[in-house]
Parts: sequence; structure tokens; C-alpha cells
Amino acid sequence: MKDLEVKIVKKEEIFSIIPLLRILNENTPEKVLKERLKEMTEQNYECLGLYDREQLIGICGLWYSTRHYIGKSAEVDHVIINSDYRNKGLGRYFFEKIYTYLKEKGCEATELNTFTGNRKSHKFYYNEGYEIYGFHMLKILRNDQEFY
Repeated sequence: MKDLEVKIVKKEEIFSIIPLLRILNENTPEKVLKERLKEMTEQNYECLGLYDREQLIGICGLWYSTRHYIGKSAEVDHVIINSDYRNKGLGRYFFEKIYTYLKEKGCEATELNTFTGNRKSHKFYYNEGYEIYGFHMLKILRNDQEFY
């Protein structure tokens, strides 16, 4: 793991995460992903990248907020590691770096959502100490009523 580095993906390089985003967002048109990413970088969002030398092999989006029930927190979003790098302990390594980074920013907690069908992620997050405190619910307001 000596060649690994975790750092912020710069705003001007945010589209570099699209190939990894495609793993979870295969139905979202690329134009829509680009529009959303551009808007996200103008909000309370950052993306951490996991790099093997200069190659982006993992991503983790971070949404910041202060919540009455937990204080300053970050929602960990779209955590993805390139399939060639899975099952090598990189998820745990990445999360250790994420936690360190968030503590340095003054965060008191992390939260996340995971798709119900992504059972491997559930086991991973349980092992990381996450607990289920509620349900994430979604209502689509667009006329097409499609999830993308």
C-alpha cells in the first residue's frame, strides 16, 4: 500500500470519477452525470480519491452538514473501488483515511446510505461499526418517475 494516496479530487478534475461512478450508475446518461457533478461541486460536497500512483482506483463522495441529533457530520456517498483492486483490504484502508480526514475537519460522525440489494456493502459497513438507525426513502418528482 506504499504507492497509495488519498486526496481530494479537484473541482476541475471531477469528471475523472465518471468511470467509477458508472459502476453504480449505469443507467444515468453521461450528460446528466456531468451536469449533476458540476452542480454538486458548487454545493457542500467533496470527493476523496484513492490513487495507485496517479491512477484513480477508488472514490468516496462527502456531503457535509450539522444535524441536531449528531452534530457536524459527513454523509459518505458513492464509495466505489475499481474491481481489479477489491478484496485486498483497500476498503478498510480507504475508510481509515476517510475517518482521519473527517476528524481533522471537525466531524463528529459519518452517515451513509446503501442500496438494499448491495449485500456485500452491508457486511462491510457493519464491520466498520455502522448501525441502522432508519430508512432512507425517496420520492421522484420528475414527470418520468424514473430513477437515474
